[in-house]
Amino acid sequence: MIRVFNLDMRPEQARFLREPGALPQVLGIEDINLDQVEIFPISDLEDLGLVGYLTEGCAVPADHITADRERLMELTGHVMLIRSRAFGGEETRLTPAEQITFIGAYGEDQTHWTGAQIQADSAKPYSAPRLSPRANRAKARRIGASIFAVVMLLLLALLSKLVGWP
Repeated sequence: MIRVFNLDMRPEQARFLREPGALPQVLGIEDINLDQVEIFPISDLEDLGLVGYLTEGCAVPADHITADRERLMELTGHVMLIRSRAFGGEETRLTPAEQITFIGAYGEDQTHWTGAQIQADSAKPYSAPRLSPRANRAKARRIGASIFAVVMLLLLALLSKLVGWP
């Protein structure tokens, strides 16, 4: 989940929230992973806008933000996005300062790793044709001899051109 907050504060105050210890204090929590928090002015998004950033940059399905679309488009100033991973898998109750307004929580598209197991014989362990070590060495010798013969013929042709043999 991505939680979106509007920051009703001066730009220098919003920048200060990136400092260690500042954000947990204004959210009323003990600790937070700052790698999972984004704080930025909406103007940085230019033509993309916050709605576009959420749908295209954060993989939030467009239908998840339909109800809040107008509200998201009207926001100005700084915003803060907090991913669920910021709380280290712990259930956390936020009590943000009065300058921080919760806008909404939006789910990211998740990859569904389900599917039928491959039933082909070639997918079974140890299903590759097995040759004896002796057969493998003989095959390698044939390949090596063939490559050697081709290279020698090319060298011979090059040498005959240089010397002027017919």
